[in-house]
Amino acid sequence: MASLKRHHSCGRTLVFLALFAAAACAAQTPPPAAENGRVPVLIELFTSEGCSDCPPADRLLEEIDTKQPIPGVQAIVLSEHVTYWNHQGWTDPFSLDDIDMRQKDYGDEFKLESVYTPQAVVDGSAQMVGSRGPDLAKAIEHAAATPKQPLTIADAHWDNGNVSFSVHAAPQSGSRLVAALAADATGPKVTAGENQGRTLHHVAVVRTIKEFNAGAVDGRVLKLSGGSLAKQASPSPVRLVVFLVEKKSGHVTSVAEQNLSR
Repeated sequence: MASLKRHHSCGRTLVFLALFAAAACAAQTPPPAAENGRVPVLIELFTSEGCSDCPPADRLLEEIDTKQPIPGVQAIVLSEHVTYWNHQGWTDPFSLDDIDMRQKDYGDEFKLESVYTPQAVVDGSAQMVGSRGPDLAKAIEHAAATPKQPLTIADAHWDNGNVSFSVHAAPQSGSRLVAALAADATGPKVTAGENQGRTLHHVAVVRTIKEFNAGAVDGRVLKLSGGSLAKQASPSPVRLVVFLVEKKSGHVTSVAEQNLSR
């Protein structure tokens, strides 16, 4: 893991949201319409409850998810919590080693000197500080203008603590399929570290993520461990997010999302 690094916020959350909305409205050409009228774009946020610069980015991601501010775009969001802030005295209850490795791969792809939080990655093709609304809006618009292959999720259901599902997508050589389960979450009161005394809310927190060989998944039943999500009672649905990624470039070529009731 690269050395610990952060990017400082440059203003309050409301400023980010206003700038994000302004950048979104400034688009001259709407993105091409998908079958449902909107083009799906994946936004991943690498974040941590141990980093004081992350809450503004967390709130911006939630606003993007709930308000869907860019016309013609279906923003599919994932909060991905890293572990390398845990040594500050607060162990992020949502942090996963798999997320550390995923961010490291992005660091290599984008040739970064170090990974950092909060980092937003859009469709695997652009990265920026996760609290910079205008930069994020431009990246989402650009990603939506890039053609995607259709991908659908079928027969997704709980199966003895796991989620069973199948996907239908056009064959794409040199690709891998990634599936994640995520849910909104409010952590316990932070008792140490940079966010001590705060209770933080997060949208679409990844609880499990897995890669499959894309060449052998079309129409086949796949399983993903539901972990603790299968037992938790919550009004918030579990989100199954599935996407195809080019192995060489890391770019997302297809993405879909489906909610699962608990």
